[in-house]
Amino acid sequence: MLNYKHLHYFWVVAKEGSITRAAERLGVAVQTISGQLGLLERQLGKALFNNQGRGLVLSDAGRKALAYADQIFLLGEQLEEALQHDGDDAILRLRVGISDGIPKLLAYRLLNQVSAMPGDVRLICDEGEFENLLAELALHRLDVVLTDRPAPVGSNLKVFSTHLGEFPTALFATAPLSERYGSGFPDSLARAPLLLPTRHNALRNRIDRWLEENQVAPRIVGEFEDSALLTTFGRGGFGIFPAPLALAAQLASEYDARPIGALDGVSEHIYAISNERRIRHPAVEVLCRAAPQPAAAGEL
Repeated sequence: MLNYKHLHYFWVVAKEGSITRAAERLGVAVQTISGQLGLLERQLGKALFNNQGRGLVLSDAGRKALAYADQIFLLGEQLEEALQHDGDDAILRLRVGISDGIPKLLAYRLLNQVSAMPGDVRLICDEGEFENLLAELALHRLDVVLTDRPAPVGSNLKVFSTHLGEFPTALFATAPLSERYGSGFPDSLARAPLLLPTRHNALRNRIDRWLEENQVAPRIVGEFEDSALLTTFGRGGFGIFPAPLALAAQLASEYDARPIGALDGVSEHIYAISNERRIRHPAVEVLCRAAPQPAAAGEL
């Protein structure tokens, strides 16, 4: 039977990156950890670490073992919390994967619905690429994924998609860029510096089509996989950037950015993808039922 004390030592070493730091964290001798790691490796029949300079790096087997150890010790933490609370006082965890392509302010607005639930709710948020998050969801390491597209049709994954909303999009800019390019929109965008999502993002195709239909050719100065990084560059005045109109007030107060024109017919679509279960997570149910209403297309 697997020795979970040995596994815990392995887990701490993997997190700390060295046996010495792990020993300091655990308050045990270096030799103790080293010896018990050796016992674990012999039991599993695999080397869990490779030497790299003065440090250790996980082997292929070590990376696989770490993924399982993460889940084991997360469950242990949940067990302790469950036994420390009675009845309605138990903590309800919602493990959310947030696709790197959707606006983080919009994700916050959606997830804020969950915080209003009665009882103690804890959000555990992870960000990543669409395909990786779906894989984590399929392994039940996530309860729900927020993304800009539904789950692919015909896949072997037993998941289903809920459309949370359609959010009309506009172009935003800092005051100097807004004053320069806001008048005469959209013709004013000719040669204007523009920041866009990469072509992996579903919104990018809609914006490209809008630019083509309106016969304007801006100067694309940046493409970003991560929407938060795109907005950060926009905040710094690097270029004009797209964002949902529903976030106009927040972008004005937090980023000092103002809308210079609506992208008629272009919307940000947000989906919640969850596992196909008969009894669904109560927080996922709240999220899917209480999605906020999008702003009107002409709201500028």
